[in-house]
Amino acid sequence: MEAAAGRLSILVLGSGTSVGVPTIGCQCRVCRSADPRDRRLRPSVLIRYNGRAVVVDTTPDFRQQALRAGLNRLDAVLFTHAHADHILGLDDIRPFNHLMGGPIPIYGSRETLGTIRRVFDYVFSDYHSESSVPRLEVHELDGRPFELFGLQVTPVPLKHGRGNVYGFRFGAAAYLTDHSEIPEESLPLLQNLDVLFLDALRHRPHPTHTTVARALQYVEQLRPRRAFFTHICHDLPHEETERDLPPHVRLAYDGLEITVEGEGR
Repeated sequence: MEAAAGRLSILVLGSGTSVGVPTIGCQCRVCRSADPRDRRLRPSVLIRYNGRAVVVDTTPDFRQQALRAGLNRLDAVLFTHAHADHILGLDDIRPFNHLMGGPIPIYGSRETLGTIRRVFDYVFSDYHSESSVPRLEVHELDGRPFELFGLQVTPVPLKHGRGNVYGFRFGAAAYLTDHSEIPEESLPLLQNLDVLFLDALRHRPHPTHTTVARALQYVEQLRPRRAFFTHICHDLPHEETERDLPPHVRLAYDGLEITVEGEGR
């Protein structure tokens, strides 16, 4: 679905945790569920507006996600942080170099880009490879808003356990994944939202992720018109969990696509 002028669409490419759902070797009822919404690839979204396509994070499932979405262009990648489940699909942007006729811009913090350079040393090395490598145009984020093809993107600082990561606000939507806390100074960046994506790993506490109860507290505090929980583990069966959520709060699922107004309320 292509967003109309002044609007953008968000397609959930993956709504699961670092190990995905089903989880290897697990025979729990969610991992064996026949509900397609309980099948969760690693967390990522595709943002489309004004003919552009921007992905947040390149997960180890990126190739599968791009094929499933019928993605035939990629204008940029925003990185929240450099954990394996958010960067290891980066090599699979090579076909998009061909489709787009040049390098793909990537955006991330200094720390994130430093890890990407280390993990994908062959991409940045002076050594001439006999095979193709991703061609990247690297942009370091300093926390300030920036314009991306006519859309203002605002990095939202978050805590991920002891680590620092970014969420992103674009227009009237914000995508926050992998967070244990939204710092007080970031809350003003999340006002007047049409759509808010939040980490809601499970009900039990976790040192680096938010529980469903805490995510609901953030929804009550920030008051978006709609909220979607993501980075969901196999503790949460989709249908059963949604029964206990307010009507304007839903679980994200792979393939969910929503349209968002271009500006905040």
